Amino acid sequence: MADPRYIAGKKPHPRERRMIFRNVDRSGWDASIATYRKDGGYRELKKALKMKPAAVTDEVKASGLRGRGGAGFPTGVKWGFIPPDNNKPIYLICNADESEPGTFKDRYIIHQDPHQLLEGILISSYAVGAKVAYIYIREEFPEGAVILERAIEEARTAKLLGKKILGTDFECEIYIHRGAGAYICGEETGLIESLEGKRPYPRIKPPYFPAVLGLYMCPTIVNNVESLCHVKHVMAMGGKKYAQLGTPRNTGTRILCVSGDVQKPGYFEIEVGKLTMGELIEDLCGGMKKGRKLKAVIPGGSSAKVLRAGETYTIRDGDKEKTIGLPDIPMDFDSLAACGSMAGSGGVIVMDDSRDMTWVLNNINTFYAHESCGQCTPCREGSLWMKKITDRMLSGGGVPSDVETLVSVGNNIAGRTICAFGEACAWPTQSFVAKFPEEFKKHTSRRNIGKALNPETKTASAGLGD
Repeated sequence: MADPRYIAGKKPHPRERRMIFRNVDRSGWDASIATYRKDGGYRELKKALKMKPAAVTDEVKASGLRGRGGAGFPTGVKWGFIPPDNNKPIYLICNADESEPGTFKDRYIIHQDPHQLLEGILISSYAVGAKVAYIYIREEFPEGAVILERAIEEARTAKLLGKKILGTDFECEIYIHRGAGAYICGEETGLIESLEGKRPYPRIKPPYFPAVLGLYMCPTIVNNVESLCHVKHVMAMGGKKYAQLGTPRNTGTRILCVSGDVQKPGYFEIEVGKLTMGELIEDLCGGMKKGRKLKAVIPGGSSAKVLRAGETYTIRDGDKEKTIGLPDIPMDFDSLAACGSMAGSGGVIVMDDSRDMTWVLNNINTFYAHESCGQCTPCREGSLWMKKITDRMLSGGGVPSDVETLVSVGNNIAGRTICAFGEACAWPTQSFVAKFPEEFKKHTSRRNIGKALNPETKTASAGLGD
């Protein structure tokens, strides 16, 4: 399989702070270990191996690094959950199942800078005591899997994998495991079940917290691709210096993936909280499409609650509270949570005033109805029910009770499932209907019969009866 081609030399925006993406689209750069080591690669691994594992963990804790996969949980704290009296093997899993709609950052790291990821995995494995690490990569990244396999072989040839790594007593192997293209495998316990060769039904927590009972019922740390890459930079800078990037409780940099109705969609690595939503859209992305106005933003991937333009939000500014509009929201974990949504996986989806919010929700509902694993009845039945209702509304067959029913179904999914997929599929419905009630109501009187958007919608709406 041929290597993917990229536009070399694409310059970062002046407002960016490139660390993880320093080598993405860089002129003269390639994914080989020779190029990586010539640029100082694996230097931080050598530094880490001269420290005690606990000292590496302490540096990550001091950095304030929060997981970049969606939940934003402190990485060093997660590592500390491994039982101190453990006598079982410890595993580390890199979650490369990048399946949240609107998110497209991990694939660039994998394709263009795979050794950065391997170095992050090796440092993290050393810190937590893992001798075996797995990269769980989604099926839709076939080129990425090939590139990683090649990088692993290069690292093994260079004695950076296996026994006596860099002449120390540290040993570690990294294996690639390809998924089958299921969104639910982005959930860490569903991923573990899949890695064990089973149907990816998420586990009940407690007792199955991976750090205690994970892969093969052994302590397991699951981190996202971007999170593991940050570990390398924490070691390079030191935890305290890294913590000076970004803002308090929201340290370091993170990659935002912007799609939708902007002039220049793409990926941008910024210091967390040092950029507002308006600056991201107007400055980095060149503003809205010509002649259009901002209508709404989903700030953290399709499962995040939508934010409507023109609304105001109350957030904390030090010891005080202040009221701000959508363009003034800082792009950090805490501010977005205070505004009723979340930073999630960094997938920023921008919508202009040409968008029908019922159509947008139907598009999201279709995805979640397809991706539900089916283990929990509220999610299995409810996700499909919400899709069918929005199908019917768009096809001209909506009735006045549909809006209330739609919200009721969403309310009866969230908080009633084993994993967070229930919230992921319910939050869009809850927020879209709450923020744009007038748009859903206009679809609840029968009209335009037969003008469904696609054959699937026509079939689904017909099945709901008259």
